[in-house]
Amino acid sequence: MKIAILSRNRKLYSTRRLIEAAQLRGHQVRVVDPLRCYMRISPGLAEIHYRGRVLEGFDAIIPRIGASITFYGMAVVRQFESMGVYTLNGSDAIGRARDKLRSTQLLSQQGIGMPTTVYADNPDDTEDLVAMLGEPPHVLKLVEGTQGQGVVLAETRSASVSLAEAFRGLKAHFLMQEFIREARGADLRAFVVGGKVVATMMRQAREGEFRSNLHRGGSASKIQLSREETQTAIRAAATMGLGVAGVDLLRSDRGPLVLEVNSSPGLEGIEAASGVDVAGSVIAHIERAVRRRTR
Repeated sequence: MKIAILSRNRKLYSTRRLIEAAQLRGHQVRVVDPLRCYMRISPGLAEIHYRGRVLEGFDAIIPRIGASITFYGMAVVRQFESMGVYTLNGSDAIGRARDKLRSTQLLSQQGIGMPTTVYADNPDDTEDLVAMLGEPPHVLKLVEGTQGQGVVLAETRSASVSLAEAFRGLKAHFLMQEFIREARGADLRAFVVGGKVVATMMRQAREGEFRSNLHRGGSASKIQLSREETQTAIRAAATMGLGVAGVDLLRSDRGPLVLEVNSSPGLEGIEAASGVDVAGSVIAHIERAVRRRTR
């Protein structure tokens, strides 16, 4: 197969591992910067040009679209889709996962466990909004934040109100969630590929921090998920429509709760913690999917 990896930096661990895994299985791989792609859109003809040449002949693409280029990156993925190229994660699925508010609405519709979430636009509703969450602490999140950015903890009711007012003053879209105290600063990452959990890890926040992201100094260790946790992760990825997803879960007194579904999950932390060749699992999934389409 001929595979394109949409990535802005071929030196990133995840990109390098996907290249290695694909080449090991005999595939041709090309790394393409999505911001250097430009498109011709006309009736009956869809083209993508890159550095002065037409991109063609690809059997599959692997989108590694960062949050800062979501809009343009999704447009590039859509263009590949219109050209009939298999995409590991479709543009619509990426968009659903990137929008935290839409994600929570979709998960709740499917009855999937998640922290209670509230959202409002008018400042006059803030007091009632906070009351809907119950006793603090409360978590405030930017709707399009990643890797723990734009996530803050409010320890008191007045702090929740003040932070909400501050976010609104910046014209930022945000939501508020209950704080799951019994999780004790830990969450679970399930790496879902083709409807199966292929690798897992537990991330523990460093002392004095409630965000467990590895980019925030959190530590990772191998973990075995329960059957309920495994099924929750699989259902969450399917709800977003993602072929590959990193599903973050919290262990709560009422069962597993989905914290986030990531459409471009990193490989470094989970491969190191789990000892699993996750990149190889991703390429094997692409092989199966392309074979099905060919038949």
